[in-house]
Amino acid sequence: MVNEFLIRIGAFFTLIGIGLMIYFAATYLGNAPDFKYFFLGLISMFIGWRMSKRKAPPPPSGRFAYIRKMQENSKKRKEEGKKEEE
Repeated sequence: MVNEFLIRIGAFFTLIGIGLMIYFAATYLGNAPDFKYFFLGLISMFIGWRMSKRKAPPPPSGRFAYIRKMQENSKKRKEEGKKEEE
């Protein structure tokens, strides 16, 4: 089971990184760029992304179940047709 607390901390670090990147953009537009905010933002976003990536994948939604069923049926018909020819 994935620890939900770590996922939330990862989202927090991602938001902090985005904020630092915006702050860097503001300093850059003010003709006084401070690159430590850029690098801290990148590092924070990377750490946050790695931590929040741990969450379990969502269950399948079954959106394309009808299409998959049609494909399987067509494959079965092709295989049955080949068996009948032999």
